[in-house]
Amino acid sequence: MNASDGRQLNRAAVLSPTGVARMCQLTLGCAVISLVVHTAGYSATYGTFCLAVWSSCFAVTGVVFVLDVTRLHTCLPLSWENATVTFAALAILLTLTASTVYPVYFLSSECPRDSCEIRNFRIAVTVCSWAACVAYGAEVHLSRGKPGHAAGYMATASGILKVVQSFTGCLIFGLLANGSDFTSHGGTIFCVVVFVLCFSVTVLVVVLTVSGRTALLPLPFQRFVAVYTFTAVLLYLSTAVLWPIFCFDKKYGKPLRPQGCPRGKCSWDVKLGVTVLCFVNLALYIADLVCSQRKTSVRQFPRM
Repeated sequence: MNASDGRQLNRAAVLSPTGVARMCQLTLGCAVISLVVHTAGYSATYGTFCLAVWSSCFAVTGVVFVLDVTRLHTCLPLSWENATVTFAALAILLTLTASTVYPVYFLSSECPRDSCEIRNFRIAVTVCSWAACVAYGAEVHLSRGKPGHAAGYMATASGILKVVQSFTGCLIFGLLANGSDFTSHGGTIFCVVVFVLCFSVTVLVVVLTVSGRTALLPLPFQRFVAVYTFTAVLLYLSTAVLWPIFCFDKKYGKPLRPQGCPRGKCSWDVKLGVTVLCFVNLALYIADLVCSQRKTSVRQFPRM
C-alpha cells in the first residue's frame, strides 16, 4: 500500500467536502445515540428499530471514515467509490425512516410527567436525525459525477434508484410478512414472485457493481441493466393490475376496510400498503429505465 503523495494518511478524507460531510454524520449520529440512551428513551419495536438504524449508520460511517483516512480501503476487493455512495444512499433512506417513525411514536405536544425535559430531548433527537439525513444526502450529491468527469455507476441516477428500489422491496416484504394472506389466490402469489425476482436481480446488480464483478454478467453491463429494467417495468405493470384486483375486487377480496379490523393487525391495511409501494416501485423502475437509456446514449461519445 503506497500513497501517491508520500503520506500514509489521506488528508483529503478529512479536509475535502466529502470528509466534512462524513464528520458531520459521525457527530450527529453520536449526538442522536447519546440523547436517546441518556434521557429521550425508546421502547417497543419501533424504538428499537430507530436506535438500531442510528447505531448501524454511525458504526458503518465510522468504519468508512477510518478506512478512507488510513487508505486501507485499497486492500479491500471492492469498488470503494461505488461502495461508499451505495451506503450513503441507503443511510439516507434509513435515517429518513427513523426520523419519521421516532417523533410519530415518541413525541407529543404535551409534556409527560409534569416535565418538558424528556419532550425536549426527543425534539433534539428528531432534529439531529433529520440533520444526519441531510449530511448523508450531501455525501451522495458530492459523489455524483461532474460534467467531464467519470463517476461510479452507483453514483449515477440509475445506481441511486436501484438502492431505493431495493429499500422499497424490503418494505413490501415487511408488509407481506405482517399478515397479508397473499397465498389465498394464484394472482397474488404471482405478484409476490415478481416482487422477489425483481428485488433479487436488483440487489445482484448492486452487489456486482460494488464488488467490481460486473464482468461476470452474461451480457455487457449497460445492456444487461437496460434489458432487466425493461423486464422489471413489464412485470411491475402486471402486478399493479393484478394485486388490486385480487385484493379489493368484490369477487376476490374486500373493496372497503372491514369494520372492527384491529389497527396494526389488519390484512386489508397491509394489502393497501403493498399496493401503494407496488406503484412506487413501478415509478422507480420507469425512471430507472429512462435514466439508463440516457446514460447509454451519453456513453456513446468518446471520453476525453
